[in-house]
Amino acid sequence: MTRSPTDSPRLVLVVAVLASFIAFLDGTVINVALPAITRELGGGISTQQWVVDAYLITLGGIILLAGSLSDAFGRKRVLLWGLVGFASASVLCAVAPSAPFLIGARAIQGVAGALLVPSSLALIFSTFSGAGQARAIGTWTAWTSTAFIAGPLIGGLLVDLASWRLVFAINIVPIALTLVLLARLPGDRAADAAPRVDVSGAVLGVLGVALPVFALIEHAAFGWGSPVILVPLIVGLLSFAAFIWHENRAKAPMMPLSLFRVRNFWVGNVATTLIYAALSLGTFLLAVFLQQVGGYSATRAGLALLPVSILSIALSTVVGRLAGRFGPRLFMCVGPIIAGIGFFVMLRIDSSVAYSSQVLPGVIIFGLGLTITVAPLTSAILGAIEPGRAGIASAVNNALSRVAGLVAIAAASIIVGPVLDVDGFHRAAIVTGILLVGGGIISGIGIQDPVSVPADKLQA
Repeated sequence: MTRSPTDSPRLVLVVAVLASFIAFLDGTVINVALPAITRELGGGISTQQWVVDAYLITLGGIILLAGSLSDAFGRKRVLLWGLVGFASASVLCAVAPSAPFLIGARAIQGVAGALLVPSSLALIFSTFSGAGQARAIGTWTAWTSTAFIAGPLIGGLLVDLASWRLVFAINIVPIALTLVLLARLPGDRAADAAPRVDVSGAVLGVLGVALPVFALIEHAAFGWGSPVILVPLIVGLLSFAAFIWHENRAKAPMMPLSLFRVRNFWVGNVATTLIYAALSLGTFLLAVFLQQVGGYSATRAGLALLPVSILSIALSTVVGRLAGRFGPRLFMCVGPIIAGIGFFVMLRIDSSVAYSSQVLPGVIIFGLGLTITVAPLTSAILGAIEPGRAGIASAVNNALSRVAGLVAIAAASIIVGPVLDVDGFHRAAIVTGILLVGGGIISGIGIQDPVSVPADKLQA
């Protein structure tokens, strides 16, 4: 994208934040609406898992391809496709007459959502550099991280005051605003002469993610020994292995394995996998637990995580600026460990589920740790890759985070058991805490600060 007077950094940042916020928000706004959805459309915890994971499966499976499309066809064009598709799928979700219809519409929504995040981050990395880039990533992180936590609050208000269907219909407003602002950006550069689309890689990637997730979610209904579970599990694992083999040989892979030769990129992505698995598992089960065990309304369950949003908005830009000055390693080490301690503190929660004495302390500690983590994590990973491949690098990082989240949610029933009770939530809190602490330890050992390490030493 060429620069022009209308291509102001502030406008680019606003468009990038809005586009990513829409995709991230829809991944979490659904959590507190799940009980209301199953009351109206039927189904139990399996239906709840599928409503969440249908979105994450296609998001995680297609987002790599979306990164390649962003680099090949231009950020603005791919953003436009994603926004229009997301709006259409949101309408289908809002009018869903049955659980299977809703699950299918959520899958379509995930495809469109996959087009939004890589292009938005690539816009930032192609517009900003140096300290300005660190500040921009901090601002992007503050708002997009808030989407993870503000989602339950927005969803709760809509469910309690109106209907769960508005959880999806409300997307039309920010999408319309983003389209108006996007139109003010200059046109995309011309597409490459013959851009290759890695269709085979996309198919193998989706199968490699979707089939094992199906087995994780449905094993309780059929048993691990059932062909209904074993066949998808085996085919899915073989598909994932074939995906890696294919990407290593493809002329235009949608996940270039050469990216993982950059030390901060591969270490940061290992940390991302652990941290976002924990984030998805912990916030998903906490939102459901507060309602089904604690008797919280959907709005009150959403408000329970509001301190995390406040901390993120207040501190993420500052943390991004500090990480740009001192390097990301310390923040990526300390932040996840603090966040993990927050979930360990939630082990004090008993059947009374008292918010101020049992839930709030852990939420505040978790929120502080998460805020310290996310901006430096994003900067370390994408800052290690040249700007020309920012789209695909962003896509790989986001794909790993979404796949980690959907696998964690799919495994929720294994962790908590058939019924989510206090003991089950405690097991989930322990697993969440361990994952977060593990992400911090890996970051502390493996991440190198670019400000103090020559570029030629960043290679593994």
